[in-house]
Amino acid sequence: MGYLRTLLIAILLAAAAFYLLEKSTEREEASSSGREELQEKQSQLKSKTAPDMTKNNVPMKGDLYQWIGKSADVVTEELGEPSRRDKSAYGYTWWVYNENPKEYFQLGVKDDEVITLYAIGSELDLSPLKIGQSYEKVKEEFTFNEEVTYEEGVTHYTYLLDNEALQSRPLVKLTDNLFLQIYFDTFTKKISSIRVITGDTLLQHQPYAMQYLGELPENRDFTDEEWAEIESGMEQQIFDITNIMRQRHGKSTLEKEKAVNAVAYSHSRDMAENDYFSHESQNGDGLKERLAMEELFYLTAGENIAAQYDDAPAVMEGWLNSEGHRESLLREGYTHLGVGVYRFYYTQNFLEKL
Repeated sequence: MGYLRTLLIAILLAAAAFYLLEKSTEREEASSSGREELQEKQSQLKSKTAPDMTKNNVPMKGDLYQWIGKSADVVTEELGEPSRRDKSAYGYTWWVYNENPKEYFQLGVKDDEVITLYAIGSELDLSPLKIGQSYEKVKEEFTFNEEVTYEEGVTHYTYLLDNEALQSRPLVKLTDNLFLQIYFDTFTKKISSIRVITGDTLLQHQPYAMQYLGELPENRDFTDEEWAEIESGMEQQIFDITNIMRQRHGKSTLEKEKAVNAVAYSHSRDMAENDYFSHESQNGDGLKERLAMEELFYLTAGENIAAQYDDAPAVMEGWLNSEGHRESLLREGYTHLGVGVYRFYYTQNFLEKL
C-alpha cells in the first residue's frame, strides 16, 4: 500500500508540473504573439509616416523626401495649394510648385498619396544630394550599377543601364519599392535634377532597357480630351524647366508666345501622325516656312525636337545633354519660346524678337 501511495503522489506531482509547464508555454507564446503584433503595428505606422530610404546605406535626410507616401491633405496643409495640377500619362497628377524657380519641384499624387517627386530647384534640401553637386562627389556616397532589380509579386524586372545612362541618369534602389534617378548635366558633370519614384510607377515609365520574368503593365488608354490635358501639362512644365536651366547658366528668361505654341504643336502632331522625325516637314517646309505661315516676325529662330521620352522632365534633361539641342536651349539672344507636345512627340521653338 505504501508503494502505491508513493506512486500515486509521484503521478499527481508530474501531472501538476506538466500543467504548469503547458500554461507557461502558452503565456510565452501569447507574449511572443503580442510582441509580433506590436512590431507589425509599429512597422505599419512607420510606413504611413515616411519611408526608410536606407537600402543603399545612405540616409536620405533632405526635407523634400518626407512627402513620399504622404496624403494630399497633409501636403496641402503644409505646403499650400500647388501652382498647377498637371495630369500625367501614368495615372498620377503632378502638383507643381513653381513660385520660386530656385525651389521648383513637382509631386506626383495618385489615390490621395504622393508616389513620386521631381526636383530641380537649386535651393531645395535634398541631402545628401545637392543640385550642382559633382558626379565624382555623388559616387563617393552612392553605388551606380549596370543592373538594378525590382520585384512585384512573382514578377522580376531588371533595368539595364548602358554607359550613357550611367553617366546621365543613374538609377539607385532606395528601398524594395522606391528608386532614385539622378539626372546629371554631362557637360558640367554636375547634378541637374533628381526624381524619386515608386517601383510600380517607374515600371510604367520604362525609362531604361529592361529584362523581365512575368508581364509588363498594360499601357493606359486616354481619350482625346485626356490627352489634351496631359499634353498641356507637359508643355507648361517644359516652359518652366527651360527657364530654370537658362537661369542656372546665366541666360535670360524667355517669354511665352502663344502663336509659336501652335506652330510647335502642329509640328509635333505632324511627326506623330505621319511617323517621321525631322526638323523638315514631309512637304519640305522647315521652321522658317512654318513660322511664316503664322505671319510671325523675328530676328532669329531655333528649334528642338524629341520623341518617345516618358515625360517633360525626362525630355528636358535629354535636350540639356545633346550638344545641338543644348545650344538652342541656352542661346543668349532668344527672347520668346513656344512649346508643342503631341502624345510623346515634343517641339520647342525659340525666337529672338525686338
